[in-house]
Amino acid sequence: MFQKDTKISLLLDFYGDLLPDRKREMLDMYYNDDLSLSEISEECGITRQGVRDSLKKSEKELLSLEEKLGIASRFEKLKFEISSISETLEKVAGKICDDECVSALKAVIERLNTLDI
Repeated sequence: MFQKDTKISLLLDFYGDLLPDRKREMLDMYYNDDLSLSEISEECGITRQGVRDSLKKSEKELLSLEEKLGIASRFEKLKFEISSISETLEKVAGKICDDECVSALKAVIERLNTLDI
């Protein structure tokens, strides 16, 4: 049995539509539905080894796409930076006495926190 890489689940969200339906479905069953190789083989009508081989090939495809495009890593970095900026602004807002400035900062924080990323 091989160890599940949680990064693959994230990459599946970003690049899954670029894979053939069957490969995407098997990855989804394995990583998101937490089905075993045997359960997937029964569902798909192929051998357990066939499922494993397909998963490994699909994982390599996803990792290759990420290496070339870097969308998932940029997304994670952006998410981290927004969180960090929001935390810093919260600290600054707590030290300002001017109500107008505090309101403006809180509005910026709210906008950062509601970004749909």
